[in-house]
Amino acid sequence: MPTEFKLPELGENVTAGDVVRILVKAGDSIAKDQPILELETDKATIEVPSTVSGTVKDVKVKTGEKVKVGQAILVVDEAAGGAQEAKPESAAKPEPQPEGAAEKGGSSPQATSGRKPAEPEEQEGAEEPEEPVEERPRPSARSARSTQRLPEDEIEEMPRQKRGEVVDISRAARPAAAAQAAPAPEGVAPPAAPSVRRLARELGVDIRQVPPSGVGGRLTLEDVQAFVRQAMGGMGGGSAPAGAPAAPSPSQPLPDFAKWGEVERKPMSNIRRKTAEHLSHAWNAIPHVTQHDKADITGFEALRKQYGSRVERAGGKLTVTAVALKIAAAAIKKFPQFAASIDPARGQLVYKKYAHIGVAVDTDRGLLVPVIRDVDAKAITELSVELAKVSEKARAGKLSVDEMSGGVFTITNLGGIGGTSFTPIVNWPEVAILGMSRGGQEPVYDGQQFQPRLMLPLSLSYDHRVIDGADAARFLRWIAEAFEQPFVLVL
Repeated sequence: MPTEFKLPELGENVTAGDVVRILVKAGDSIAKDQPILELETDKATIEVPSTVSGTVKDVKVKTGEKVKVGQAILVVDEAAGGAQEAKPESAAKPEPQPEGAAEKGGSSPQATSGRKPAEPEEQEGAEEPEEPVEERPRPSARSARSTQRLPEDEIEEMPRQKRGEVVDISRAARPAAAAQAAPAPEGVAPPAAPSVRRLARELGVDIRQVPPSGVGGRLTLEDVQAFVRQAMGGMGGGSAPAGAPAAPSPSQPLPDFAKWGEVERKPMSNIRRKTAEHLSHAWNAIPHVTQHDKADITGFEALRKQYGSRVERAGGKLTVTAVALKIAAAAIKKFPQFAASIDPARGQLVYKKYAHIGVAVDTDRGLLVPVIRDVDAKAITELSVELAKVSEKARAGKLSVDEMSGGVFTITNLGGIGGTSFTPIVNWPEVAILGMSRGGQEPVYDGQQFQPRLMLPLSLSYDHRVIDGADAARFLRWIAEAFEQPFVLVL
């Protein structure tokens, strides 16, 4: 019996994507959970698994086409039989990609490249990930059917901005807004996915008052977002609450560059476009201040070289970033405001009790920020191994949305490229980000004479609404001293 396979929900706030590759063709036998499509969303490139078994009768999408959640992808004859025995070879071979396309590990504005710095040896760049930066569905790359919230059920997450298209609304403002929408029959809520219901709860929206537009009267994420936008438009002049995504400001048109010479235009990828939107929002919404300091890592570097081989045998690499993860987790326990988020609409600060830390990685698809979970509960060796794995997945385009969700603090390392300091942009809705530049030998006076010491430049950008300058200076000095005295981590 022919059945339409429709694009399943891919996660919170992920409603569409571009078809990168089609992995099956008409006549192929497919099994349940077999990847049938590679899709590039705003947050990552993922493989979409089939939820049915059978023989493919028709492929209803094409490479390069944008598809939405709920749109028909395949027509499958489930009665054909033998589907469960389908072999991977039956799938159409993926379209070839340019040589090395998924291996780039260059750098991004706040990321580092894979090149090793001259000193200290092995101070990795954004690749390890040593880059800069943002939120959270729970589906994995091969389980896009399940839903959840990227940064903290999704965003959490980045930088997305992941929730950049959603305008927050307080419960106090909801009644006057609700009067503008056609409510559903009293007491009757339209069918909606858990992710949609969660978003509505967070925004204080009664889904019974939101007109559904999905198939069969189903409520979609876009319905909730549109309802909130309409509501905000009726709140005294249409001004959004502080912290809500700023509307695009009018800008002057670009000049005709072609009159001065040859030009080429290329479309922005989904990831690059969303990164641009997220960082623009973060820069406009957050009053940034950046604090700089230096850590004397002469002794630390000796220990890193001494124990590096032990970590390599475990499958990781004892990088500055791996150690910085552990230091940052300890620091945000001592200074909990650095892992908080501000909720201006409710006049509250949200303190997170977990230590999920993002590390920006530069890829050929753009800047991605995988999140390492429960950093405080893991040994440095374990963190080194996990960091290497997620960095490679990021460069290969295999990160799931969940793996980029839930971060409370971000680390970016430009040491593999160079520079003495920089101003990383806070990964909203986080309130702080730690940047590291290339370490170098400097003369340091010890009270009697100048001694050559290996100094690591540190840059901390923070949200001045939440963090005072004095606290930022103390926080960064604590981190510097932890690098200088690794025994602090044990204490």
